[in-house]
Amino acid sequence: MTGRVYLVGAGPGDPGLITVKGMQALEQAQVVVYDRLVDPILLNAVPEDAERIFVGKARGRQQLTQPEINQLLVDKASQGFTVVRLKGGDPFVFGRGGEEALELKANGLPFEIVPGVTSAIAGPAYAGIPLTHRGISTTFTVVSGSEDPSKPESTIPWEVLAKNGGTLVVLMGWASLEKILATLQQEGLPSSTPAALVQWGTWSDQRTVTGNIGNILEEGQKAGLTPPVITVIGAVVNLREELAWFDTRILFGKRVLVTRSRSQASRLCTLLEQAGANAVELPTIQIVPLKDFSLLDATLEKISDYQWVIFASANSVKSVFERLELQGKDARALAGTTIGAIGPATAQALDRRGITADFVPSRSVAETILDELSGQDWNGVSVLLPASDIGRDELEKELSAMGAQVNRLAAYRNVPVEGISDLAKKAFLDGIDVVTFTSSSTVRNLVEMLEGDLAGLDASFIACIGPVTAATAREMGLRVDLEATEHTVEGLVDALTNHFAGGKLSRK
Repeated sequence: MTGRVYLVGAGPGDPGLITVKGMQALEQAQVVVYDRLVDPILLNAVPEDAERIFVGKARGRQQLTQPEINQLLVDKASQGFTVVRLKGGDPFVFGRGGEEALELKANGLPFEIVPGVTSAIAGPAYAGIPLTHRGISTTFTVVSGSEDPSKPESTIPWEVLAKNGGTLVVLMGWASLEKILATLQQEGLPSSTPAALVQWGTWSDQRTVTGNIGNILEEGQKAGLTPPVITVIGAVVNLREELAWFDTRILFGKRVLVTRSRSQASRLCTLLEQAGANAVELPTIQIVPLKDFSLLDATLEKISDYQWVIFASANSVKSVFERLELQGKDARALAGTTIGAIGPATAQALDRRGITADFVPSRSVAETILDELSGQDWNGVSVLLPASDIGRDELEKELSAMGAQVNRLAAYRNVPVEGISDLAKKAFLDGIDVVTFTSSSTVRNLVEMLEGDLAGLDASFIACIGPVTAATAREMGLRVDLEATEHTVEGLVDALTNHFAGGKLSRK
């Protein structure tokens, strides 16, 4: 049985730049062979049982030689596996994808090429430098700054490139940049020609240094740049001053810790990354089903008996409706029932199910909720409160005190994530600028994971989604620097961007 190899370009770094076809290949992969310049987050798309093999290379060191990588692809495909060779940028642009494809062809193995966005274009674009611009440059040339060392002399026509008037992009040329710049000047390119160095192009820690070919190497060295670095030479570099966008965003360069569950983290991570942050996922909680659904199912069988149903969270909405669907029911099961939603995110979850909540408190704190509910006559009113197994019972107590007949019921479990204490400590060792907390559980669990060493938290800016979470953080001995006024992930990111912009920015 013969497998198939997909030579996939992952793009230059930003995982959002991978193509739809490239992502589809990852989703069906049985073996993934990936490079150093590939964001590991892309591996989340790979099936859990797929084999992941790192073959990254850097100057002076490599996991496997190129012939060994070629043979690895041949071996895995020959064993009948669907193999994805995940390469940074584009497989054929200085990526040695051609060599790998030729080896597969020689062994009679089928393969497909999935092009990727090359760093030669994307890196400068993320730095605000268009490679062509009407009236400035109508051509661009991409060259390798790392030619085959066995070649007796360079085959790059530097004398032509120095005089063609277009934009020159040099990839993998940091180690040889001094020689390249000297050659260009010797061939007649003025030392005043604008130049830029883009390190880690499209990554959250991208850095850009500008100057001219006479001083750009010195400027890059002063800035402490190290590979990977793209060099852009030509008048288009001057456009960066007006077109810079990626590294001018409010949270650019800040490492922000996301502590909510992995199943819920994506929206928060996306919003943070759109604001320029480097979102570091460290799920401290995990939302899991109940071990025994008998009580919940029995209650939902008679849900029409309740006059009120107040959902504590979006997770409670999800769990309740999943169990209703197993009973052959839908939103009509709640007909005639008054529906409450604690917080806008819960209200949105209900809205997606075709239900507009009758009650949504102006603030998701106990005092406000109870104050806004106190105008109702609760004497003898039956209320169902689907919530987490460890949720607070304050609403249950106070409604009961008002005369309501309250059934607070676990709809799902909120459990700590085990075995990641070392990851938590490493995250702070690597450097965290901002820690976000979206629930009291995320606070307690992270503090427990750090085993009493709160130095990293003390040195970080701490942002909480709302007053309940903030109160828990203070109880745990933490300093709270920011508390969102809108208790949603959107509100939390708004609060962060407003803070770091000096209060001048609001979401559009």
